[in-house]
Amino acid sequence: MKLSNVAMGIVVLFAVLLFIVPIPAGALDFLIAVNITVSLILILNAIYVKEPIEMSVFPTLLLITTIFRLGLNLCSTRLILAQGQAGQIIHTFGSWVASGNVIVGVILFVIIVLINFLVITKGAERVAEVTARFTLDAMPGKQMSIDADLNSGAITDVEAKERRAKIQQESSFYGAMDGASKFIKNDSIASIVITFINIIGGIVLGATGLNGETLSITEALSKYTILTIGDGLVSSIPSLLTSVSSAILITKSAKDSDLGEDMVKQLFGQAKVLKLTGWVLVALGFTPLPTFALWPAGILCIWAASSVEKQKVKEQIAEEVVNEDEEIEEIRKPENVIGLLQVDPIELEFGYGIIPFADKSQGGDMLDRVAMIRKQVAIDFGTVVPIIRLRDNIQLNPNQYVIKIKGVEIVRGEIMFDHYLAIDTGFTIEEMQGIETVEPAYGMPALWIPEKDREKAEMNGYTVTDATTLIITHLTETIKAHLHEFLTRQDVNVLIEKTKETNDVLINELVPKLLGIGEIQKVLQNLLKEKICVRDLITIFETLADYAPVTRDTDLLTEYVRQALARAISQQTFYDNEVNRVLTLDPKVEQDIMDSVQKNEQGSYPALEPSYINKLVNNMKQMIEESIVGNQAPIILTSPIVRIYFKKIVEASLPQVVVLSYNEVDTKVEIQSIGMVTVDEN
Repeated sequence: MKLSNVAMGIVVLFAVLLFIVPIPAGALDFLIAVNITVSLILILNAIYVKEPIEMSVFPTLLLITTIFRLGLNLCSTRLILAQGQAGQIIHTFGSWVASGNVIVGVILFVIIVLINFLVITKGAERVAEVTARFTLDAMPGKQMSIDADLNSGAITDVEAKERRAKIQQESSFYGAMDGASKFIKNDSIASIVITFINIIGGIVLGATGLNGETLSITEALSKYTILTIGDGLVSSIPSLLTSVSSAILITKSAKDSDLGEDMVKQLFGQAKVLKLTGWVLVALGFTPLPTFALWPAGILCIWAASSVEKQKVKEQIAEEVVNEDEEIEEIRKPENVIGLLQVDPIELEFGYGIIPFADKSQGGDMLDRVAMIRKQVAIDFGTVVPIIRLRDNIQLNPNQYVIKIKGVEIVRGEIMFDHYLAIDTGFTIEEMQGIETVEPAYGMPALWIPEKDREKAEMNGYTVTDATTLIITHLTETIKAHLHEFLTRQDVNVLIEKTKETNDVLINELVPKLLGIGEIQKVLQNLLKEKICVRDLITIFETLADYAPVTRDTDLLTEYVRQALARAISQQTFYDNEVNRVLTLDPKVEQDIMDSVQKNEQGSYPALEPSYINKLVNNMKQMIEESIVGNQAPIILTSPIVRIYFKKIVEASLPQVVVLSYNEVDTKVEIQSIGMVTVDEN
């Protein structure tokens, strides 16, 4: 057994024995000194600890010190009543407070007792009760916060365990302090009762001579009152120190700095407060109030304010120097080169003339609208767009903007300040004058018109948009065109784990037994590449689980998933309550494509002659141009087995063309074939 454990047991047993075993006056002086020493150690520890739970044994110490102090009270009472004396410390304390006047001593003693009982003890008890209640109420929220940080990867399992243990310690500590504060309160009450017993008992014993010494009423009152006051003080002062240490510990907030440092910084850290206080004190010195007391205090406050201002200037300079040194040191570190290798998934760079569109202080709303892009894409396509970086670029013209994907410029556009873009929808009533251009997102003919012509253009059937909307629309369409590039394996894993919360049987069957995360990623990327929403993950994963045992070709699996999503694809592609115009593919062309299909390790692909592909694409372009109504191009329909290969053939030349298979058309959709795409034999 450790020596500290043995010593603790001996101390507790000795404190209990003090209630029974009489001790001489000299030993009582020593034990009183020990009691005062422990109380001083407690209050100084309470002041200097960083967090309350660093003194988690404090509630137990309160119990032990209270028992020890009550034992000393009984010992001193026994000596006072039996022998008329209780050692040098008690007699000296009583003489100091009384100062030759018993009435003064009694009044001062009563004041000290009342301060301890009504102010310190009652206040500490209430604070402990409220703190314990709020700590227990906050535990579920703290636990949920730890679980959320753990699930998001912000903390490790070890850190989570440490934080949970700390929460448990806080709960136990404040709960114990709530109970231990009752010991302090009852200790104060016991001290008051013992004091009255000592005075009354001493007078009775002294006047009657039952303790071997006969005194007059006045002599007995004087002698025993002084001894009782001294006894009460040597008990009340440690009790007061313990109560104060308890109050300090409970009211202390968890910080890295010391209590004294915080108090000095927060109370005397504002130069203007000290300066104003100083001048107020100086002004009060001109009143009948004593100048010799007010002016030195005021001058001291003004001097302190000046010192605080100088110190803040020094700290600011020192902080700037440290920051510069840290920046230089960071630059010198070879590993910092790694940070330069990172690229942002999406960037929007613009010239300085476009900055007001992104600056909220100048009325710009581009930042808010960019944030809406991510929300809208998540709703429309079921995937998360990475953070979009906006930055100005002085190398661009003031009216230019550039959209980059993974650090590579994809598109570039220009706007005209103080102008609106009027887009020709094909249903305009009257042509307008303006600067001819092309709408960048959809490639439609448009005009830059001055603001005064905006209403006229709208009345003539033009779609009118401002410069910010133009940029946001261009950015949105660019993101949609490259949406599949942003879907990483990490993103797919998040989607899988989210689905597993409600469909664990499905996920356990699919991953990793049938397909890996990379293969599922390829299927989802294929869908996003053709702007198919992937929000219905249950249907997608169910289809993959059905067909993965047959084939692991991600292109074929994509086609099966598309067919399972026929209703959603039809709703996204076709128009309700009207006949939809489509082009079909010549059966001979379909047969030629299937005959040319070859397989390799990466999958299947069509291997047609380049001349054949050129004829096919040119014929299709011509038919599409002839079939466009307004700005709506017809949809190409093929047989299910051919769709994937036909899309690969035309996507390089006609990426915007929608190619569907017959199995992807919902039965409720009305379609009308307006032609057949074929290849001339000549």
